[in-house]
Amino acid sequence: MLKLNRVHHIAIICSDYEKSKHFYSEVLGLKIVREVYREARQSYKLDLEVGDRYQIELFSFPEPAPRPSRPEAAGLRHLAFEVDALDEAVFHLTEQGVEVEPIRVDELTNKRFTFFTDPDGLPLELYER
Repeated sequence: MLKLNRVHHIAIICSDYEKSKHFYSEVLGLKIVREVYREARQSYKLDLEVGDRYQIELFSFPEPAPRPSRPEAAGLRHLAFEVDALDEAVFHLTEQGVEVEPIRVDELTNKRFTFFTDPDGLPLELYER
């Protein structure tokens, strides 16, 4: 039987590299681990640390195809981040000009959560610990 240890990384392709780099590193506060420009692909690859467990790879490519629809298209539905204090996280995001949906309660876990989007409209979730 296959044994998977954990999620190693999550890859996101953005349409505006500088805007997305700012969003993920400054607005969300993810630590930049490494930034590489790949000349052959005319593409940046930015490695971001989430806590010290997972890494997000942010890619730029010339003229990437748009996301088909939000959020029920086949494929990745959303990316969720765990936070200790949801109200504080929502306040921080709104102070940065990020539009955040109303907080809801998961009917199965009774945990609070909300959604917002990155600069390309990728659905992101905050889920309270």
